[in-house]
Amino acid sequence: MNRRIALALLAGIASAPTHAAAPTIPIEDFVRHPTYSGVKISPDGQYLAMTVDRGEQDVLTVLRTDNLSVVKVNQLPDDKSVGAFHWTSPERLMFTAVRKVGSFEQPFGTGEWFAVNADGSQPRPLIFYGTRDATQRNKQVDNERFSLLDTLRDDDRNVIMEVNFPLSKEGAGTELVMMDTLTGRRTSLGRAPKPECSMTLDAAKKARFAVCTSSRGDEGEYDERSELYRREDNGTWTLVNASRTDGKHLSVVRTTADGTVYASQSDGKAPDAIGTLDTNTGSFTPLHQDKVAEISRTIWSTDDKSLIAVVTEAGAPTVTLIDEAHPDAEIYGSLAAAFPGQMVDFASATTDGEQIVVSVYSDSNPGELYLYDRKAGKARFLMQGRAWLDPKQMASVKPFSVRTRDGTTVYGYLTLPKGSTGKNLPMIVNPHGGPIGPRDSWRFNSEAQLLANRGYAVLQVNFRGSGGYGDAFRDAGHRQWAQGIQNDIIDATRWAIDQGYADRERICIYGGSFGGYSSLMAPIRAPGLFQCAVGYVGVYDMEMMFTKGDIPRRTSGQRYLRRTLGTEKAELLAASPTAQAEKVGIPVLLVAGARDERAVPEQTEAMRDALARAGNPPVETLIQSGEMHGFYKEENNLALYTKMLAFFDRNIGAAAMAGAPAGGD
Repeated sequence: MNRRIALALLAGIASAPTHAAAPTIPIEDFVRHPTYSGVKISPDGQYLAMTVDRGEQDVLTVLRTDNLSVVKVNQLPDDKSVGAFHWTSPERLMFTAVRKVGSFEQPFGTGEWFAVNADGSQPRPLIFYGTRDATQRNKQVDNERFSLLDTLRDDDRNVIMEVNFPLSKEGAGTELVMMDTLTGRRTSLGRAPKPECSMTLDAAKKARFAVCTSSRGDEGEYDERSELYRREDNGTWTLVNASRTDGKHLSVVRTTADGTVYASQSDGKAPDAIGTLDTNTGSFTPLHQDKVAEISRTIWSTDDKSLIAVVTEAGAPTVTLIDEAHPDAEIYGSLAAAFPGQMVDFASATTDGEQIVVSVYSDSNPGELYLYDRKAGKARFLMQGRAWLDPKQMASVKPFSVRTRDGTTVYGYLTLPKGSTGKNLPMIVNPHGGPIGPRDSWRFNSEAQLLANRGYAVLQVNFRGSGGYGDAFRDAGHRQWAQGIQNDIIDATRWAIDQGYADRERICIYGGSFGGYSSLMAPIRAPGLFQCAVGYVGVYDMEMMFTKGDIPRRTSGQRYLRRTLGTEKAELLAASPTAQAEKVGIPVLLVAGARDERAVPEQTEAMRDALARAGNPPVETLIQSGEMHGFYKEENNLALYTKMLAFFDRNIGAAAMAGAPAGGD
């Protein structure tokens, strides 16, 4: 039986903390950008590469591992950010360019790839958007999209990439190529058997597997099918599995150095199982499947031969060891024991496995990096993500589950202020964005910690539609924006009241993106439950979603909107806070980014105008110049949270308790 390392909760977290309250920490400390995000050690251990957040732009910084001195800072022009990055040799890095479109939305890839040496020498654009490849002058690369499959640990010059391109007379839309990271020259390794495929390699680094998908239905019904193919040595493709035959979706996760093929299997409803695949028979042998939560990450051995652990996160992360006999599993177990109650992960390792970069984080720890030396058997501290914040002064986060009115079980997190009794607290309900796919997780959240530092409990709910709990749970959010999803949020709020955590007379709701939508819709659905609302970069007019913003510009976006909202005018109006503004009835603060293309500022203006017509104009409508779908600039976030905290204080905080007028100044 696989051994589980439960990080869930220490005894001290399960109940409200009783030690002294944390001192008031400046807002500036919570909105300050972290020191690093992604970190990878070079194959020989000489360097560390990391992305550093500078607000609207992320840069790639190279440090010497021994003393952490800066070797080179790589910054792209035209406000582009460094996205994914990889060591392709002990001296060379390869990275992609992205554009950040707001803190509530994933960066948008430009399609460009670059390579550079650790010291900044031999920079080269390998795939440059809008140009031709220098070695293939007759081939446009404008519409092609490249993703890195393998850095080839035994080859310091070449990598293998998957190329997706529009259908043409050349054939199917996916191809594997070997790319020279010094010249950009590409050599084809094989094409997929049909359109809409992804491809993976075997242990010999040959194009061996393809998963091809198709889906039907534009008006709400959605039938996704998948097929797994194996490529024979003569270049032909053999069908291994078809979901329409047995109802199971199979995909290859990874082929390790010893030839083991790891795969995932899904029935399209429950969380996926991970296991091994016999590619001759198509037989799948499960290794792990959680009944509630999907596998959020995998931890692999440094020799690239074994899956040593998987992580699931119904609430707090739970690590399940898969290959307990592997030496790296013993190392992992020792490190986990050294950081009780915290999540430990292998961030990267040298080719020989002698040095492992270990990341550690928790609900109160923003993140730390250590370098484990296998020969010495010791871990050396490297750096902290937010060294200016003391984990001992942060709030604790309690995972919970609630059975809602229709019998659906939803999971979430309750942040309790440090030093509070944990009872009868003013509370901020903080729904996340999405609603289909994103989720909240048990890890450090600077916004929740800021609110808790000011004495508020913070309730976060992974309502139906959230990712991480299986396809059926995620798909249950479609066409339930105003009904089932809001019921989940409202029922979890009432649970917090019934459990004694929240003072029923002092609850406000605040969220961004879809959370901004919920902040206006939940008060409509549950009059009297909330005393104030903050809508941040939200959408409020469902008909407008089909005509304005970046979603309807894409065919896939139009299809998504039809599926998740429906197309009937009555249904769209029933789901629009702008059409029911007279039911809001509480003080409202509205915030938007002037450059937001996802939730365009016209959405906020429409909500403002609807509230004004209803006789309840917002206490303020802030449309911040220069910002997008979520603010980046520290000075803008400082002003925003200063304003927001004052708003909460007047309505449910100390000022409200002292009898100050609610709502405006």
